[in-house]
Amino acid sequence: MAMKHVAVLMGGFSAERPVSLSSGKACADALEAEGYRVTRIDVDRDVARVLADLKPDVAFNALHGPFGEDGTVQGILEYLAIPYTHSGVLASALAMHKELAKTVARAAGIPVAEARILDRFQIGSRHPMPPPYVVKPVNEGSSFGVVIVREDQSHPPQVIGAPDWKYGDTVMVERYVHGRELTCAVMGDVALGVCEIVPVGHAFYDYDSKYVAGGSKHECPAKISPNIYQKIQTLSLKAHQAIGCRGVSRSDFRYDDRYSENGEVVWLEVNTQPGMTPTSLVPEIAAEAGHGFGELLRWMVEDASCSR
Repeated sequence: MAMKHVAVLMGGFSAERPVSLSSGKACADALEAEGYRVTRIDVDRDVARVLADLKPDVAFNALHGPFGEDGTVQGILEYLAIPYTHSGVLASALAMHKELAKTVARAAGIPVAEARILDRFQIGSRHPMPPPYVVKPVNEGSSFGVVIVREDQSHPPQVIGAPDWKYGDTVMVERYVHGRELTCAVMGDVALGVCEIVPVGHAFYDYDSKYVAGGSKHECPAKISPNIYQKIQTLSLKAHQAIGCRGVSRSDFRYDDRYSENGEVVWLEVNTQPGMTPTSLVPEIAAEAGHGFGELLRWMVEDASCSR
């Protein structure tokens, strides 16, 4: 039986283009090693025409950021009736909008940090909430535009209102949660392991600590108590299901254990297009659960669908 023809969508035109190219190359190479016929597509504005001409059996979506992760390309694939990996139109759009995703998560009983949505020019010279807090673009990924405001800062960060700010005018101001950075992958209807992310030489898990070799250390599995480990798995699966994700997703958390190992666990967001670069978390978490990289990608290709 002939193996499927898989179009790997990568690159694109968001700020996360370099990450997507790295993810796409890793996935395309691995899928070829699995025996699939692979076509690599560096996505541009003509992607609908390219896909209509190519007629692949499956589109493997390795795009990140706006257009690739927010339901837009998913809508194109639905229109063309090409089965595709990862979440569908609604879940992708919902997860990409941080505040709407938090609203759904809160309604599902998932603990989230208090937050406000503001126009960036509203912030001005007065703190929008008592520090510490975090300012982040409402619909960017890879920690682009994230600014942490510490307790001792006398005024909001001026970069938010600067003319060269390029992450949109709508920002989310969110209570800063002290503690450890934890993440959990979901594969289908199963929560995989929990991993702790320890930035090396960085104040938090920013772009460089995510994608530069040596920028962070991953503790997989996380060295936390069994009840917290299980709680994070439960919340990750609950978020995956409440937002309507499919395929693979990854939920991020903060865990404040300064005063007790049963401390505060706060859900931050769900990633519907988690990175698949050599330093990415989902392949590492999946490997810890016994799923090699090739096996993980094969499962994702066979799980691909439309209208789901």
